[in-house]
Amino acid sequence: MVAKIFIDGEAGTTGLQIRERLAGRRDLEVLSIAHDKRKDQDERKRLLNAADVAILCLPDDAARESVRLIENDTTRVIDASTAHRTAEGWAYGFAEMDIGQTGEIAKSRYVANPGCWPQGLIAAARPLVEARLLPGDYPLTYHGISGYSGGGRQMIEDYEAQGATPSQFMPYALTFQHKHLPEMALYAKLNRAPLFEPVVGNFAQGMSTALPIHTDMVADIPTGKDLHAALSDFYAAIPDSFVRVAPYDPSLAKTAALDPQAHNGTNTLTLHVFANDDLNQAVIAAVYDNLGKGASGAAVQNLNIMLGVNARESLAA
Repeated sequence: MVAKIFIDGEAGTTGLQIRERLAGRRDLEVLSIAHDKRKDQDERKRLLNAADVAILCLPDDAARESVRLIENDTTRVIDASTAHRTAEGWAYGFAEMDIGQTGEIAKSRYVANPGCWPQGLIAAARPLVEARLLPGDYPLTYHGISGYSGGGRQMIEDYEAQGATPSQFMPYALTFQHKHLPEMALYAKLNRAPLFEPVVGNFAQGMSTALPIHTDMVADIPTGKDLHAALSDFYAAIPDSFVRVAPYDPSLAKTAALDPQAHNGTNTLTLHVFANDDLNQAVIAAVYDNLGKGASGAAVQNLNIMLGVNARESLAA
């Protein structure tokens, strides 16, 4: 059976990349809205209700409106906006978050695609909290750098219009009220939100994040090997996981593997553990594509799970 897919907002950055990944799929029919009817509510409503799965690549308010336009009880939804990530009745679309998360996504009618920044934090922190190597009330800090495509079409146009003059390194959200904080705390099982410092770099795509830990602030001080083993065991148990854990080498002082563009074009997220046990300090770093595993790749992975096909279909690892 051919599943009908409607990408509401297919002309945006995420929508275009989802459509590109789905190109050539014989098990799917991608419904498309005419260019001159993209803002026609009746036409959007018709397509939303004609789809087996609607993928929403829209601002939050528009995504909520699209859900309200669905009048049947059959159209399933993947929402790539922030609107429903902590909403009741929505499965969180980070399939590797928990051993049972793939099953939750598979049976859910409504799936909230995760944000790009939260995945690096959740991937690093949640397994450590569950292994009791990190308390839920630990005062985490979280920082990293992402390509400017994470800011959507307007930021892309702004950066590219500046030619060689745009900022190479632009911290933002310096009031510490970033919209991703609620999902970070909820799904990483934290009792307090992390202190989050994101940065936009002068490159289009890719991201690298870091989670520093003072291990002597934990009751039973974990070693670097302990942290690495907990992460490795956690993701080894997740079927069809796109999350990898790099080998642990405590002598490694620098590595090109932390290049934020290292996984561009793939759905891979790699975790790295760096630690100095004598200083009781560690950093869990994550590298992934903000438009891949951080957005469109995750949406396609969720679509595959919902349709019961190979989770790796249309996705490069």
